[in-house]
Amino acid sequence: MKILITGGNNAKALKLMKAFPNHFVVLADYGDVPGIITENYVFSSLGILNKDSIAHILLNFCITESIDCIIPLHDYEIEPLAKSAVLFGEYGIQVLLPETDVLPNYLSSDKTAYPNFAVYIHGDCIFSSDNSIPLKQSPEFNGVFGYDLSADLKLFTL
Repeated sequence: MKILITGGNNAKALKLMKAFPNHFVVLADYGDVPGIITENYVFSSLGILNKDSIAHILLNFCITESIDCIIPLHDYEIEPLAKSAVLFGEYGIQVLLPETDVLPNYLSSDKTAYPNFAVYIHGDCIFSSDNSIPLKQSPEFNGVFGYDLSADLKLFTL
C-alpha cells in the first residue's frame, strides 16, 4: 500500500511513519521539500499552497502518484478532505479521517502536543505509540489521533 502523509516537512509526519513499517510512505508538503528517496519512503512537493483548492491539489497528486491512502496533517486540509472523502473513495483512495458529521468532536481548538498517538482504520486500532489505547470504535471510525492520559482523542494535526 502507498500512503501519503501531508506535512512531510514536520517531525510529526516522521513520527507517524513508524505506524506503517510494511508500506511505502510518501511524505509530502507544500513548497520546497528535501529530495530524499529511500526504499521505504520518499519526500515530495505538493507545489504551491492554495488553500482554496486543497482537495483538488491532493486528489490530483494521489491519482498521479497512485496513492492508496491519505493522512492529512495540516489543520487547513482536514475539513476539505473530510467533505471530499466520497470523491477520493471513487478513485480507490481512502481518506483517513472521521466522517464529516462527527469531525468537530475530534478537532482541538488549541495546539496541544499530545504525547501519544493512535491510528484507527475502520474502528480498529492498528497502531498505538504506547500500546495503551487499543479500544475498538465504530466501523466508520478512521483517523490518526493524539491523546494523553485522559484518553481523549483529538486529530493528530499540525
